[in-house]
Amino acid sequence: METKQADQIHDVVQQRYGAIARNRGTGAQGCCSVPEGSIVTTTDPEAIGYSAQDVATAGDANLGLGCGNPLALAAIEPGMTVLDLGSGAGFDAFLALERVGPGGRVIGVDMNDDMLDLARKNAAARGVTNVEFRKGFIEELPVGGNSVDLVISNCVINLSPDKPAVFREIARVLKPGGQFWFSDLVLLRPLPAAVAESVAAYVGCVAGASLLSEYIAQLAEAGLADIAVPQITTGASLLEAMAPALLAEGAGKITPADVRLASSAVVSAKFHGRKPLASDKPAIPGCCKPGCCS
Repeated sequence: METKQADQIHDVVQQRYGAIARNRGTGAQGCCSVPEGSIVTTTDPEAIGYSAQDVATAGDANLGLGCGNPLALAAIEPGMTVLDLGSGAGFDAFLALERVGPGGRVIGVDMNDDMLDLARKNAAARGVTNVEFRKGFIEELPVGGNSVDLVISNCVINLSPDKPAVFREIARVLKPGGQFWFSDLVLLRPLPAAVAESVAAYVGCVAGASLLSEYIAQLAEAGLADIAVPQITTGASLLEAMAPALLAEGAGKITPADVRLASSAVVSAKFHGRKPLASDKPAIPGCCKPGCCS
């Protein structure tokens, strides 16, 4: 993708999610927003894998953004270093902090100043010192190589205009053997053209979503291994909530039929994998002898 186009996408996402941070406390939830910063209510946190205790623990850090709990299936141990991509106000970062304990560390990365300010205020209110929030793009992480045990992300990578760069960065920062757990929106088939070109659909985590097969291929091309998709759920409720904004923005270009087709194409999925160890044997194409392939 051209740099100018990528910058334009970053600017739009910055504006919309900055508005969400500034308008926190509205009680709205969901991965998407509509013009003027008002937020579409799409999901209940408990309906996408968070417990009532998670919601209580997160407190003001819960802005209702996301498409699935990336920590629900992740094996987090005390003392780990966890990196949260697109950390927002700190919801998942603070939940991870509970599990890594005082000997662990959590790093959140977000490109939005309003979100970072909110996350840092939430951390100060909790009196925690082993969590920090850094400004940066997920395509160019402000994190050292081979330094992280676990990377998590909740419905953020689909917003990136350069997903292969994100996956390469994840492979760079993970320690050998380190794991990733994402919740993200992906496509089972291409979107209708009018929806794919919609700004509301992009900021709503839909128009920027990749085909599931493409997403998996890009993870593998980045050098990540043991890639699994342990859970897939429909994204129909998200599209149903977005429908008024899509139809309004489309000004007749987006039809109810387009929205119905999009709703059947979008799914929320969990992704898991790891960075290979140096001792891992690479697969050798065409070899089927014992010990030849990893």
